Amino acid sequence: MKRQLKTRYMLAATAALCIGAALAMADDVKRTASPAGAEVYFIAPADGATVTSPVTVKFGLKGMGIAPAGIQFDNSGHHHLIIDADLPPAGAPIPTDANHVHFGKGQTETTLELKPGKHTLQLLLGDFGHVPHDPIVTSKKITITVK
Repeated sequence: MKRQLKTRYMLAATAALCIGAALAMADDVKRTASPAGAEVYFIAPADGATVTSPVTVKFGLKGMGIAPAGIQFDNSGHHHLIIDADLPPAGAPIPTDANHVHFGKGQTETTLELKPGKHTLQLLLGDFGHVPHDPIVTSKKITITVK
């Protein structure tokens, strides 16, 4: 009985330490500074455009440079395309899923297969570790219609 209590205590203590470490690490995510006036924007398609799939999306950037993920240069980052979703939290790495597409090799355009209907697109620049800059560098959210 004593041994079971000691084992339970050790498991509870280990769990508490793991949770504490995870919370501390989450608070330690250091966001990379972005320069004043930095802008990310869509070259194509235009807001309100009616397009056919596949859709070519071209990204623009002003006031910063492009660097692949994992490579840290001042005033640089790489593109993330947010499709039919809101921006993720600024203090955490950008998720990787169907709604959050990473361009970690430094790409500045892509071709998307989108179903017919209305879709929203938004660009978000991420730093070398896929974390939004401080302040965030994001485009206006645009809406396109796919025929």
